[in-house]
Amino acid sequence: MSSPAPEVVRLLTVRGETLAVAESLTGGLVAAEITDVPGASRVFRGSVTAYATGLKQELLGVDAGLLAARGAVDPQVAAQMAAGVRKALGADWGIATTGVAGPDPQDGQPVGMVFVAVDGPFGAGAVSACGGKVEALRLNGSRAEIRRESVRSVLTVLLRALADEQTGNERAQDTEQNGGF
Repeated sequence: MSSPAPEVVRLLTVRGETLAVAESLTGGLVAAEITDVPGASRVFRGSVTAYATGLKQELLGVDAGLLAARGAVDPQVAAQMAAGVRKALGADWGIATTGVAGPDPQDGQPVGMVFVAVDGPFGAGAVSACGGKVEALRLNGSRAEIRRESVRSVLTVLLRALADEQTGNERAQDTEQNGGF
């Protein structure tokens, strides 16, 4: 299966927008996948690999109470990581991965439980998500397979968000050009 990274870079380039990445279980693999694409430097701001739970709060602004209550493997943590990296690195879009690649369960979550999140300029006037898009994944396979699928999944979620925004913008432009509201 081919990587969604080239299409993500292409769409961000066309739109003149930027991307920042927050990673936990993927340990830098998302950033590597993006920067492997020629021309990524036009859109990629940087990444934060916050593998240790405390760094999620310190560097990305994830709520300490949330981390204490639920641990790092949580959909709200993923959403806050994406919003936090977007803000910290000054990007239009932020994406995040957090989960359990194994070999052991973590924070009460089984191996293969992963949350991927996207935060961006969803619709006119939107500033930040913490209301972004989060997907829960139940992945099977080896540690390496879980990590690879997490990379593919977060980029696919971002690609869908970019495509939805593109479609929405094209509809708005078409409506305006045809005298609509």
